[in-house]
Amino acid sequence: MVAKVLTMQSVQRLKPQPERRIEIPDAALPGFYLVVQPSGAKSWAVRYRIAGKPRKYTIGPYPLFDLSAAREAGREALQMVARGKDPIVEKQAAMEAAQAAERGTVRAVVDEYVQRHLKPNSGGRHAAETEAMFRNHILPRWGERRMGEITRKDVIALTDALVDSGLSVGANRVFSGTRALFNWAFGREIIETTPFLKLKLPVQENSRVRVLNDEEVRFVWQAAERVGYPFGTLVQFLLLTAQRRDEVARMTWRELEDKDGWLLPGARTKNGREHLVPLPKRVMAIIESVPRLHGSAEFVLTTDGRTPSSNYGKNKKKLDAVMLDLARKEADAAGRDADKVDVPHWTLHDLRRTGSTGMARLGFPIHVTEAVLNHASGAISGVAAIYNRYQYLEEKRAALEAWAQFVEVIVGEAADHG
Repeated sequence: MVAKVLTMQSVQRLKPQPERRIEIPDAALPGFYLVVQPSGAKSWAVRYRIAGKPRKYTIGPYPLFDLSAAREAGREALQMVARGKDPIVEKQAAMEAAQAAERGTVRAVVDEYVQRHLKPNSGGRHAAETEAMFRNHILPRWGERRMGEITRKDVIALTDALVDSGLSVGANRVFSGTRALFNWAFGREIIETTPFLKLKLPVQENSRVRVLNDEEVRFVWQAAERVGYPFGTLVQFLLLTAQRRDEVARMTWRELEDKDGWLLPGARTKNGREHLVPLPKRVMAIIESVPRLHGSAEFVLTTDGRTPSSNYGKNKKKLDAVMLDLARKEADAAGRDADKVDVPHWTLHDLRRTGSTGMARLGFPIHVTEAVLNHASGAISGVAAIYNRYQYLEEKRAALEAWAQFVEVIVGEAADHG
């Protein structure tokens, strides 16, 4: 075929041959071609010889590459050939370099860390929370940067920004989770050092030791009854079972099918271990009174039948207001100044601590309360922590039943629920 200077008009007008592909040479740049497939698809290519062997370098499709851009890319490829370099080899090397650079980005390392380390070695909830933390706080800042480029100044700037935004203790969680990521990358020789060396948590934490006294337990219970289902019921479950907030809030009817109690799968626990909670008679009585909303085939505590109970902050404020009202009415009835009555700050997690402290107060040993709490450390750490669902089952049942009966005495509801 006689070479002619290609124009945009001639490229657009060219029709495919139904039975064969055709290559149209460009007289303006010898070695540069327009390739037309029988399907009508068009692309650009350069033909050349390296070490006496013919080669074809594909530039890309038309119209993604118009004539001007394709001709310039073809000219660059032929210039490489003139310098003794093969454009195909150079393109492959550039692609491999780009892929290697991408693998070294914070985003890529986070993905690998989650799949290779977090999910296989952590509880489902912890892995999900850590992955969300990376997605919300780390990837928007560092995601496209190479991990080895992150400096101590970057870490300090990150934690300062988090603290300034009001995260406080949350900034510590981001710091700790990200430090673990960089330590893992260092151990796998993805980076040569870690920018977290000699850096401390950004916020000083004091261990929370709040335990509700008997009067507060009574007001919490009474307020929970007034608030009602589902949040009031959630609060009562938290107090009587000493389990974690989200574990209780996401309780399902399927988890209650085990004859020995409430069976939490490992995917729903903080430490990833299956946990069997023998339920006191009082809890069973409450469960039997729980309404089965239309469509609530899964969650025990739900407002719409489809999603678990939530809005903790808003509902907790409502509960606190009811508690304060109860406390002031009681003070007024006793002839005390109701305006001076207040309810000290407490959190839902304090109910878990109150329950475990109450069981210890009733004389149950620490290894039993640790088993109730599903702790993997402390008195049942190490080899003793690897046990089946039935270990300490009867001891846990006795402790939780005794605690539930004690709560009933405190709130003035002692009765036989059996």
